[in-house]
Amino acid sequence: MVQTILITGGAGFIGRHTSAALRSEGFAVKALDLLNPQVHRDADASVRAFGGEVMQGDVRDASAVAAAMEGVSHVVHLAAETGVGQSMYEVDRYETVNVDGTRVVLDEAQKRDLPVVVASSRAVYGPGAYLLPDGTRSYDFPPAPGAVPTDSLESDPHRPVSVYGQTKSDAERIAVERASAGLPVICIRPQNVIGAGQALHNPYTGVLAAFAARLRQGQAPLVYGDGSATRDFIAVQDVAAMIRWLLGNVDAWSGVPAVNVGSGERTDLTLLATTARDAAGVTAPLEHVEITRPGDIDHACADLTVADAMGLPRAQVSLRQAVGEFIEFAESESPVDPAIWDVALKELETVEQHD
Repeated sequence: MVQTILITGGAGFIGRHTSAALRSEGFAVKALDLLNPQVHRDADASVRAFGGEVMQGDVRDASAVAAAMEGVSHVVHLAAETGVGQSMYEVDRYETVNVDGTRVVLDEAQKRDLPVVVASSRAVYGPGAYLLPDGTRSYDFPPAPGAVPTDSLESDPHRPVSVYGQTKSDAERIAVERASAGLPVICIRPQNVIGAGQALHNPYTGVLAAFAARLRQGQAPLVYGDGSATRDFIAVQDVAAMIRWLLGNVDAWSGVPAVNVGSGERTDLTLLATTARDAAGVTAPLEHVEITRPGDIDHACADLTVADAMGLPRAQVSLRQAVGEFIEFAESESPVDPAIWDVALKELETVEQHD
């Protein structure tokens, strides 16, 4: 009998790629998705791209979640509000969707004893860890003189600096509670996921979308700060492959409440911007602007020791390939006005002024 996998938020960026990976392995897929216009400018196109049944509904609605779980063998819980900056002023929405929604999904899965992969985030680490000159691991921020950023371990303390990160931390706590009650559940902590299919018109997620909007007009990417900030970029195909592996190896989840999902490679924003510029064939020099957004951090990269011990497959897609595929995708879509990122920043400034 063909197994059916439920993917909440399945019509979204990661969900569609996960659907494709699962269908290529002979699984059937089903999605529960709110089809929020902020993410889905063309909801019908998102539904078609999913490749399976899409039930429009809210993960905060227990009846909708229960209906979506009928006849499924596993659940991948991706549905979430994801913009770090937007979370700082849309607090209630982020808390109810990301925390209450996760609670509903896990409660309904527990009634049916369905294994669940829950998408958490690297945002739970906040500023991350630093190594002091004597080799001591420190979580102080700003870091002490001479400290250098080091890769985040799953055992590191949760120190989120955004509402989004806090909601993901709270959702992980619920998952741990359900696991202690016997539910097969594992939280994945994706790093910065990139690739074709990202929402180009949503100014609250994805620096590459901002780069692409300017590149489409022949302008170089606008880099916030001096470009030395680092991230762990991972191609969406690799994330989907890792989720697929986890669904086929539920026994490997035992004793692993959370696992990093990343490339394990630290990339600074200057290299990312240069790679995007080269892929688009633009020759203008990079532009920098001194902007600090609430919830931003300086450095992030995943330690993959736990992932390797589990047997989770390593990322296969290079940064150059992933960025190239993203730029090619962006150029095939309708142009996006780069000014929408300025509007998003103005919204944050307004909130700060009234705090």
